[in-house]
Amino acid sequence: MSNARPAGRNFHEDIIEAENNSDMEMDKFISRLDRVEDLKLHRDITVRELIEKLYIASGFTARKLAIAARILEKMLRDKDCVNLLSFPAAIIATGIRGVFVELIRKGYFDVIITTCGTIDHDLARSFREYYHGWFEANDRLLHRRNIHRIGNIFVPVSNYGLIIEEKTKIFLEELWNEGIKSLSTRELLWRLAEKIIDKSPRREQSLIWWAWKKRIPIYVPGITDGAFGFQLFLFSQDHDFNVNVLLDEKELSDIIWSSKKLGGLIVGGGISKHHLIWWAQFAGGLHYAVYLTTAVEHDGSLSGARPREAISWGKISEKAKKVVVEGDATITLPLLTAYLMGKIEERKNRIFF
Repeated sequence: MSNARPAGRNFHEDIIEAENNSDMEMDKFISRLDRVEDLKLHRDITVRELIEKLYIASGFTARKLAIAARILEKMLRDKDCVNLLSFPAAIIATGIRGVFVELIRKGYFDVIITTCGTIDHDLARSFREYYHGWFEANDRLLHRRNIHRIGNIFVPVSNYGLIIEEKTKIFLEELWNEGIKSLSTRELLWRLAEKIIDKSPRREQSLIWWAWKKRIPIYVPGITDGAFGFQLFLFSQDHDFNVNVLLDEKELSDIIWSSKKLGGLIVGGGISKHHLIWWAQFAGGLHYAVYLTTAVEHDGSLSGARPREAISWGKISEKAKKVVVEGDATITLPLLTAYLMGKIEERKNRIFF
């Protein structure tokens, strides 16, 4: 029996047809399926080759990882597609920040939606160090030693809140002295990159800096929910200054309504995930959707909701190529990114502003 499927078909189309056709003959149904083969490794195997093999020679979540890789590759090659990336903050405290930098530097994505904590970690790490720790640490002792813990990452207080406060105060005073009293989060972060992060010898490690250099907009709907946002609030108490998130919504509206297709890589959940798929519904839903998550579905949470639920809202197209990969994104995202880098050297991201 041949293991190849008809040209132009994909796994999801086959499954949908099979599920909707209870009269399909068993032989025809089986012929649409890929055989499970055994994975054969060798000492020089690349990540790209490994993930290609996992499509046939795997099962369970490894198979879904390989499907995600194929969907993302197709999305990046689709010249009509505007690609959106969303993620929460905690992962930026880890070395996986460097993976996001590569995704941005290579122009794989056109729009970023994230949280205030991402600004916090990216800004702090542009000037100070974070350290490897352990999950089972004595948190009372860490508190007494002025060390914050993010999972198994240790951050001295002076390397987080204090440096963010110092740099943000300088930044906001510069804006004020230039007569700038109101701006969007996109404008705010591009100016932060230009005025503050660009002066750091570590600037090329910053995802905000690379987004500015590539003219990729970053939107932060929950801009006040973090150390950077708190400094914005304090500054506004004695200055007529505000961050106008409605300007972000206007820009997102213009991007979404003018797009032919939308694709999304959604890392984790929360407000950044929802903001991406919320806007996608106004363009007929995402045409490509890859979720990387550890959240569960049974509690009804947005973070745990699967792509099929988003279809009911019109946030993902009924015909979308979609998959959810359950697993820690600090593992799955580097693997997917390495695969894509092996397939697509660079993509020219869209310039909206």
